[in-house]
Order: sequence, then C-alpha cells, then structure tokens
Amino acid sequence: MLYQVSNPHGGDLYGRAVDLDFSVNTNPLGTPPSVIRAVEDAARDLCQYPDPGCRELTAALSDREGVAPCAILCGCGAAELIYAYCGALGAVRALMPAPAFLEYGAALEAFGGEAEPFPLKEEEGFALTEAFLTALERTDCGTVFLCSPNNPTGRLVRPELLEEICRICHRRRLRLFVDECFLELSDRGREASLAGWLDSFPGLFLLRAFTKSYGMAGLRLGYCLSGDGGLLSAMSRRVQPWNVSLPAQRAGVAALKEEAFLESSRQLIRRERPFLAAELEKLGLWVCPSQANYLLVKSRRELFGPLLDRGVLIRDCSNYEGLGRGWYRLAVKGREENRMLLDALGAILK
Repeated sequence: MLYQVSNPHGGDLYGRAVDLDFSVNTNPLGTPPSVIRAVEDAARDLCQYPDPGCRELTAALSDREGVAPCAILCGCGAAELIYAYCGALGAVRALMPAPAFLEYGAALEAFGGEAEPFPLKEEEGFALTEAFLTALERTDCGTVFLCSPNNPTGRLVRPELLEEICRICHRRRLRLFVDECFLELSDRGREASLAGWLDSFPGLFLLRAFTKSYGMAGLRLGYCLSGDGGLLSAMSRRVQPWNVSLPAQRAGVAALKEEAFLESSRQLIRRERPFLAAELEKLGLWVCPSQANYLLVKSRRELFGPLLDRGVLIRDCSNYEGLGRGWYRLAVKGREENRMLLDALGAILK
C-alpha cells in the first residue's frame, strides 16, 4: 500500500464523494458477468493457497496468444510486472516518450535507474514520429519503453514505425518494453499486438493486463510476454510466490472466453469517443486525437476541483512529464454518463 504519500494516479474514490469516475480507463461496460461468477465461485476455496505457477491461467493465455507457456509470466497487476522488470535489469537508463505512464520512471528510479525522456509535441497531436528513430540511433540507453496506445494520449504507434523501432532495437541490442495494456480497447484491438514478433526480436517484452479490458482493476491481474526466459525467471524471483490470488486466476480464465464482450466494448467506444470529443471541443477544450478509450484534453480553466465538487472525478495530468497544469484525461463511457460529464463541464465553462 501507499504509506503517507498521496496517490499519483486516478481511481481514488475513497474518502471523497464521487458519483461518476472518469479518472480511470476501465471498460465502459464494466466487468463481464462470467468473471464475477468466477470470483464468487472462487470464494468457496479461499482456504487454499493459489497456484504459484498459475498453470491453468498460463495455459489459457498460451492458447489465446499463440505463444509457448514458457514465454508468459503472470503478476499482481501490470504495475508489479513493471517493477519486477526494472528490478531484474537493475540500474539502467531507459529512453521513453514523454508524456507516458508514471510508473515506468518510478520503477526505474526504485532500482537505481533513470528515464531519458523523448518529448512528444502538442502541435503533432502527441504522436510518435520518425524523429524517435533518430533518437534510437543516437541513444546510449540500453532499454526503450513504449506504450501503444500511449497513456495518457491514446495514440497508437503506427505499425510501420513500430516495426522499424523493433529492428533498430534488435540491431543495436537494446531491450524494448512495449506496454499493450489498453490495446484490446483500442481501434485496432489485438491485431496491433507485437506478440507474433517475439521469436524474431528476443529483446522484445510485452506488458498486458486484465484491468482495463475486462473491468478487473480491483482484482489486480496482469501478464507479460517475452522470449527471454532468463529475464522472466529473474523477474519471478523478485516477487513472492503467491502473488496472483486464487480469485484473480479463476477470473482471468473466465475473462479470456469473453471475445464478444470485448467486441461490444470496442463498438461502444468507437461510437462514443467521437461524440465526446466533438462536444468537448464545443466547450472550448483542446482534445488530443485518440484511438483508445480515453481522451487527453487541455483547458484554460481549472477543472479537477470544480468537477469534484459536482461529484465527478477526472485525472489531473499535471504530474505527467511534458504536460503540466491544465491537462486532464477523461475516460470514454456510455452516452448517459458522457452527457452527465458534459453537463457538469458546461456549468463550469459556460
């Protein structure tokens, strides 16, 4: 748990009155009923330790991802795997776009490493461009962190650019960490994954989570894919053996059968995101082009406090590298909730 420090992330509903949470980017359809049933059934077996090898879950992930079980490591949420990855590498310097998820830098620092930010440009819609290739060729960092779609911008890395990044990293023997946690709720879905490239690029590491796609944030379940068994072994030694709970493992197996649920979720997001973006722009906000289930916006007026006074929680992005005051991230939800957010914003900005 956090000890006597403030929570730097969204989703903190505790100790405050919140009716609508737009601060976290979980599935707008919530948690699949089958996953809830799996957790309820698992409650009968709480006297048992969970399987420390996550064998049933790993087998299901192997079938789904088309990779060998030995290329999979499960964890107590994606965040644990980020820290285990950085712990396994030790004190390294890593090149990463900015803004990006805060825990990459925090995990590097926790083990004596540091981040070298590559600034993304507002005038380019915070897209990763070919300029990053030049930075890759020149960097003396041994590791590269990417997030696709990026958090908090919602931008996917173009496939041809991502492939070239992989080739340069492979040629220069740089490790490449790619966070795909939001991929299944993005426009391209799982087809944009690099899982098929693991055999060709042994330094490639992919991070995934059940958190966002299946509305399972409270269970804490993530996994990673890598062809480097030595790396996965080193990561495993840095966490306790029962780190993935029995309910989380059962829920994960159930979730992997919910393909129709994911497709319905993507359809809702593809319908609601342009509606929400257009209405936000009418209110005078700058909206970053997004291909995911959230929007990064810029406002001349303070929004976090006034919205919280109305029971609406959003993500204040002032603590992201490369952003600052006036930047906020908003989840895409269903039409009724989106209208409630817009009404609250209208009352503040009119």
